[in-house]
Amino acid sequence: MKGNTVFKRSYNQCLRQLAGCPIGAALPSESELSQTLDVSRTTVRAVLASLAKAGIVSGGVGGRVLQRHPLEADYFPDMQTLSAGAAVERRFMEWILQGDFHAGQLLNAAELARQFGTSTTTIREHLAQFQHFGLLERRPNSAWLYKGVTPDFAAEIYDVREMFELHATRSFIELANDSPPWRELDLIEAEHRALLANIDTEYQSFPQLDERLHRLIHETSSNRFIIDFYDIVSTLFHYTYRWNMSDEKQRNTIALLEHLDYIEALRSRDQRAIDARCRKHLRTARATLARSIAFGPFRVPSSPVGVSS
Repeated sequence: MKGNTVFKRSYNQCLRQLAGCPIGAALPSESELSQTLDVSRTTVRAVLASLAKAGIVSGGVGGRVLQRHPLEADYFPDMQTLSAGAAVERRFMEWILQGDFHAGQLLNAAELARQFGTSTTTIREHLAQFQHFGLLERRPNSAWLYKGVTPDFAAEIYDVREMFELHATRSFIELANDSPPWRELDLIEAEHRALLANIDTEYQSFPQLDERLHRLIHETSSNRFIIDFYDIVSTLFHYTYRWNMSDEKQRNTIALLEHLDYIEALRSRDQRAIDARCRKHLRTARATLARSIAFGPFRVPSSPVGVSS
């Protein structure tokens, strides 16, 4: 199987589309898949060959059908689908948000390049991007001051996230009813209901479902700035939510119910209802992040707990 990130990203994207199709459904043509996945037909053929080898599809040219639904093990890990630059961003975010590095400490570009196995130039480029998010501040001699994840930082992130997600919902509801994102939404909704039915034992699996729903909405915008921003947001939330696990089951249950209301609004294509339910859910998520920061390694005792809405 090919090792490049374009192939792996396309393969995963194709799996997500197939997950919402009934067994026996005919696959789109190579030309249609090339347009949907935004890759060459050569890459599409490689994806189809790998799907056939895995027993997910069967048949030849002009007659491929879905043989089985994808399993979690069929997907490539997220890190393998990222470009080299995006992988550096993800690893950097994971590193600082695990709490071993604290606000006020200095970072050195050369040391980070050695740690992440990349060039100093690449590190500097991505540190500059994090500077725009307010996480870092440039200092003399190739040093960077890490400012930490503060309530003010979280509030600013949420303001931008809300603006981007509301914009993305407008793109989502313009899609045809039989488009792949709507089929994936069907699957995501079914998984929400299954998780609610087993919430007492399965509540810890919610973050992956949360990621899939919001990423699906953001990606329909076809706006690279919105999509790249969500990569940062999803990593930020993944780690900061771990800082406060005291009410995890309760907050995940609330979020699941809000997601179902949000999905219902998307199906109605009523933009006013969508805006209201999206904002309600993001207010809840904002409050959850604020509580996590209050418990986390970057808390500042003299600062008020919470993030203003």
